[in-house]
Amino acid sequence: MKEIEEKFIRSRGKGGQNVNKVATCVVLKHLPTGLIVRCDKYRSQAQNRNEAYRLLEQKLQQREEQKIAVAKAKLAKERRQKRRRSRASKEEMLAGKKRQSQKKTLRRKVAWE
Repeated sequence: MKEIEEKFIRSRGKGGQNVNKVATCVVLKHLPTGLIVRCDKYRSQAQNRNEAYRLLEQKLQQREEQKIAVAKAKLAKERRQKRRRSRASKEEMLAGKKRQSQKKTLRRKVAWE
């Protein structure tokens, strides 16, 4: 694929001479998104390559699901904001405003005549 850059490097950790001499670690970079996946789980380059592609596919799928979830949340928020208030809710809001204005009028300075 043209949108995936593949690189093979030497692994680290257990594996002895094979790990030290052979480039068994696979690094995949998905160019459109910039996602990087590194796999050096196995001693075989082929196994690591398969695992790396599987991990990259999982990450891409996860990213897509996250985008969909964010879009759904945004739509739900807009729907809630546009929803009309119930009569009881409006009356409660107006009563609160009335109480607040009464408090403010009581705080005013008294004019002495």
